[in-house]
Amino acid sequence: MDLSNLKPAEGSVKKGKRLGRGQGSGRGGTATRGHKGQKSRSGYSRKIGFEGGQMPLQRRVPKFGFKNINRKEYKAVNLSALQRIAELNKIDKIDLQILINNGVASKNDLVKILGNGKLTIKLEVQAHAFSKTAKEAIETLKGKVVTM
Repeated sequence: MDLSNLKPAEGSVKKGKRLGRGQGSGRGGTATRGHKGQKSRSGYSRKIGFEGGQMPLQRRVPKFGFKNINRKEYKAVNLSALQRIAELNKIDKIDLQILINNGVASKNDLVKILGNGKLTIKLEVQAHAFSKTAKEAIETLKGKVVTM
């Protein structure tokens, strides 16, 4: 077998319908477009969302709410995750790079430490933001909270 004798499988390729090529073809005359009307004309294209003059869906449904352009989206990391990372890596200082290396956050994330879970190790934690409960939990164990 070589490139000169390659062929598609039998019956997999069909010939296209030749429209508007005379009455003998069976598809002459109106060329399957029906009689008259805008859709039968050449160059016709319907606007996106057009519903035949009925009020389109995107205009029937009301707009509501707004997007705050100043919103900061934080990646939430719980105390339980910090505890697990500290135990696995046997460390007492957790910063953004360690969170990235452990797959908890990615390099462009803003990280916020939340107070869910138990913390039993004294840690120095560096992050962009802390919840009140997380800050208290870290500082009760004589740990250090560093806001970036």
